[in-house]
Amino acid sequence: MNLRNLVVAACNKELFCTPGNYIHFALDYLEFIKTNLQAVIVSRNENNYQFFQYKQDGTYNVTRPINASLMYDYEEFQQASLIFLKVIREIRGCDNRENRAVVNRVIYTAQQCIGATLDALPAKESNTARKINGDLFERFIRLIIAETGVDVTAGTISVPVNIDGKTAFSMNYQHDLILRSAGETKAIGSVKTSSKDRIDKIFIDKFLYSRLTDTNTPHFAVFLNDVQRKGKEGQYGINTTFLAGHFKGYTIKLTPLDGVYYCDIRPNMCSEAMLQEHIKTFDHFLFTDIWKLIQKNN
Repeated sequence: MNLRNLVVAACNKELFCTPGNYIHFALDYLEFIKTNLQAVIVSRNENNYQFFQYKQDGTYNVTRPINASLMYDYEEFQQASLIFLKVIREIRGCDNRENRAVVNRVIYTAQQCIGATLDALPAKESNTARKINGDLFERFIRLIIAETGVDVTAGTISVPVNIDGKTAFSMNYQHDLILRSAGETKAIGSVKTSSKDRIDKIFIDKFLYSRLTDTNTPHFAVFLNDVQRKGKEGQYGINTTFLAGHFKGYTIKLTPLDGVYYCDIRPNMCSEAMLQEHIKTFDHFLFTDIWKLIQKNN
């Protein structure tokens, strides 16, 4: 498959309806980049990150940062994806360190294959590319959760606003993930490729929802990564897009989220005590935390 065909496929959201669809696309992309890149550029400041540069067919565009310690190559992904599909369908009996690593890396690899493909689009289409990439990541996470057997949907929740004991009106909230058990909403989730320009809203949504409903429905967030490319050609590096000060401030002064999960977690999230307490890799959600959420108040 050539780059043009990959871009056309990545832009067609109807092609991504099962976890297997994401895996098949990733295999096509990983096979393509084996011999069809102009260059692989190593980040100057964090050497585990790389950038792929396309040839003339991709107008020599340079991709988003790719974490080489998480990104599988074609042969590795072939094997890991088979394990991944089995694990997510039998996840409660497959909890070990190796399977957890496979889950994180397969999700990261598959989604970054889509994002990197969309980076071949002209700059004038960058907003469209971001929207497609975000929508497909949201769908991917929802499809994976559904494969585990959890009742999960996206949609609108109508929140009644009561005055003097009577419903005066309702407010509608759109959510990426709604986890239910026996028909009861157990948790609400937000799924974004990064927290950039979005973290404030996630905290505020939980705060307002709790105040409006007089409940403590858990709210959680899932992110792919929090890095972006910086610098000029020949000097590329990465910047973090995670606002640690905002996260800490909202956690302490507004309301803590009930879980924040990354496929590509930043070093300070593992070294700073407060961040470490609230932020984990995505495997913790699938293997452990989701089951606590859906059983809560049962």
